[in-house]
Amino acid sequence: MRVCVFAASSSRIDNAYLQAAGELGTAFAREGVHAVFGGGGIGLMGILADNMLAAGGKITGVIPEFMIDEGWGHAGVSDMIVTADMSERKKTIFAMSDAAVALPGGVGTLEELTEVITLKQLGQFNKPIIIVNVNGFYDHLIEFFDYMFRGNFIRLEHKDIWQIVTTAEEVVPAILNYTGWHADPKVIAKI
Repeated sequence: MRVCVFAASSSRIDNAYLQAAGELGTAFAREGVHAVFGGGGIGLMGILADNMLAAGGKITGVIPEFMIDEGWGHAGVSDMIVTADMSERKKTIFAMSDAAVALPGGVGTLEELTEVITLKQLGQFNKPIIIVNVNGFYDHLIEFFDYMFRGNFIRLEHKDIWQIVTTAEEVVPAILNYTGWHADPKVIAKI
């Protein structure tokens, strides 16, 4: 099973988030999950990759060429796919993955998470989406989603597009216990 992970590239964040990324990398390696990530060498991306590699796990990086040119790639990841740009990076990651996981992150992580949610809403990514809400990191986003539901900007049926967990250890069981969302998402895509 290949699982894409969206995660912060910042290393100047609370240790709890760094620890969660490390725990997820170790859990993935232990469970035989092949991770697909943005290819970065620092922050949560770097910690995830470091822990997967240390535990003998399989990981593939997908990174735009300009990031390689800047030296932002993870030096220890040998399976690195270089793309022309950010859009191709996401398309490649989504196509390779059997599930998507969002660790805490910045606007790039948020953009990846909301795009994969949108794709699932439109029937283009019919796979599990797991939000790892470490230390309540995503509480405000979840509240905003609830605000959109209340205002009828999102159908209530779409609330089951994603699953929320609070620890890295819950991610693999959440993926394995996924039973599907909607047989034909396109019939409820229009509000």
